[in-house]
Amino acid sequence: HFSMADNPALTPEILRRYESLYTGRFYQRFVLGEWVAAEGLVYGFFDESMVRPPPAGPMEEWRISCDYGTVNPASFGLWGRKNGVWYRVEEYYYDSKRAGRQKTDGEYAADLRRLAGEREIRRVVVDPSAASFLETLRREGWRVCKADNDVLSGIRVTAELLRSGKIVICPACGDLLREIELYRWDERQGQDRVRKEFDHAMDEMRYFAVDLVREERGQAGAAAGFVERGRF
Repeated sequence: HFSMADNPALTPEILRRYESLYTGRFYQRFVLGEWVAAEGLVYGFFDESMVRPPPAGPMEEWRISCDYGTVNPASFGLWGRKNGVWYRVEEYYYDSKRAGRQKTDGEYAADLRRLAGEREIRRVVVDPSAASFLETLRREGWRVCKADNDVLSGIRVTAELLRSGKIVICPACGDLLREIELYRWDERQGQDRVRKEFDHAMDEMRYFAVDLVREERGQAGAAAGFVERGRF
């Protein structure tokens, strides 16, 4: 094993410049010399330095994002805002194939309620294809909006928010952290596409990011379709 620093042809100034060019898996491979899979990762820049615990004290606002699945896994993320930063503090992840049983819309709604706890959830951003689950949540009084499912533009938005620190992943979100290490571009295709695997928490994080940017641009209100019923 050797690292970039072991190359005698590189001066300290060049080493510092090269080190500043890389982040995430690329830094591990080209600077530290660790043989990790970087090629094809959608979020190849993401590394351990971007995983932080939530700050102390109460959050200013709470939201939940959902990727619905019956045969495929379902993933819900609980997001809290503090000082302009959104933290994905907890998650719910259910793989029916692994568990050996599919869940109903009502069971998923109960799981979402448990994830929310006693927190006041301002908005639940949901997979737009999950029509029956959306209706179940509406009937239970949640403020629900359909997510934008443009994958490529959504990935760009999510990457920008992760890089800038506007959204932060917390250590409790183990399934998202597992997926982000495996979420890859499909290099067999002649155009930009992602592989349809290890993408459930990835889709749900993307839904949240796009909805957040859309709201900041003043477009969320018209598209959200809120239901102002119940204590949520």
